[in-house]
Amino acid sequence: MKRTAVELADGRELIYFDERDDAVREGLDRRDLPPPPPASQLRHDPLLDEWVAVAAHRQQRTFLPPADECPLDPSTPTRSTEIPAYDYDVVVFENRFPSLSERPGAPAGEITPFVPTRPGVGRCEVVCFTSDHNASFSTLPPSRVRTVLEAQIDRTLALSELPGVEQVFCFENRGVEIGVTLHHPHGQIYAYPFVTPRTRAMLAAAERHAERTGGRNLYADVLAAERAAGERVVATNEHWTAYVPAAARWPFEVHVAPHRAVPDLPALDEAERDSFGPLYLDVLQRFDALFDRPMPYISAWHQAPVHTGRDLSHLHLQLFSIRRAADKLKFLAGSESAMGVFINDIAPERSAELLRQAR
Repeated sequence: MKRTAVELADGRELIYFDERDDAVREGLDRRDLPPPPPASQLRHDPLLDEWVAVAAHRQQRTFLPPADECPLDPSTPTRSTEIPAYDYDVVVFENRFPSLSERPGAPAGEITPFVPTRPGVGRCEVVCFTSDHNASFSTLPPSRVRTVLEAQIDRTLALSELPGVEQVFCFENRGVEIGVTLHHPHGQIYAYPFVTPRTRAMLAAAERHAERTGGRNLYADVLAAERAAGERVVATNEHWTAYVPAAARWPFEVHVAPHRAVPDLPALDEAERDSFGPLYLDVLQRFDALFDRPMPYISAWHQAPVHTGRDLSHLHLQLFSIRRAADKLKFLAGSESAMGVFINDIAPERSAELLRQAR
């Protein structure tokens, strides 16, 4: 794989990840762009002890453009997009409308004595999986999945070195039902200046388990129990298992986890990197076959934070959909949105059975 970094017209970084070592990337961004926006403002919610980002400039981001105006397609001689090249394999670039940024923002202050503020320092990047506008992740070959994985590993390492970054999150949103604003197959990477609330809760549970069991890893124990039970396992190979969690929150939710406990993507060895793609593609294709239509989903890598909890973490990918039937979606209504208590309409065992049958 060849890695080539270039600068876009407004100073943002773009990186080509080419599968051919002889690829040449010399095209210049011909656009006349305004400077990128400053960092958002982070406000601390004292009632939940959580940070909230206020990024008003994102109201202006591109929203469901026609296919011939997609900013993630390759450029052409007559139209310049976010990617200057006329073709590409995998591309990563700084988001033009970021929630978090390295660029200066408003200084730290307070809204009230209970709500301090600080700049939303960090970075948001877009990962384009393919130049084919009409593709999806599930239609990629395993070799391309490996390239995407290498790009995510590269960015996890680089973003973890940025001052103030505490956690790196790689994810994909797919489908307008999820809230996608661009149809081109792509994912994102967020570099947060704090450990996210979900990760803090997971680490707290893992720490309590380690104290009770003399240092055992909670996720590794849960994974071993699911593999032993087998009832909720959807697919498996030598290095990975895909299973529906026994306490799944979503109608269709699958965890894809390596058998070896590693804290993050860079810690995967060559065999684990090679064997991830075929299994993950199998699960994605089952999602699409379930209702014979593209399944809206969120695909989220849970990695260890940069500076804390690394010995308690176990890398895994969480894949879930809000679709609960061919013509029904699960909305996060009162109990879920207000209280954080999920009510699942499908038993996880039934969900796993349906996914095993779907081909």
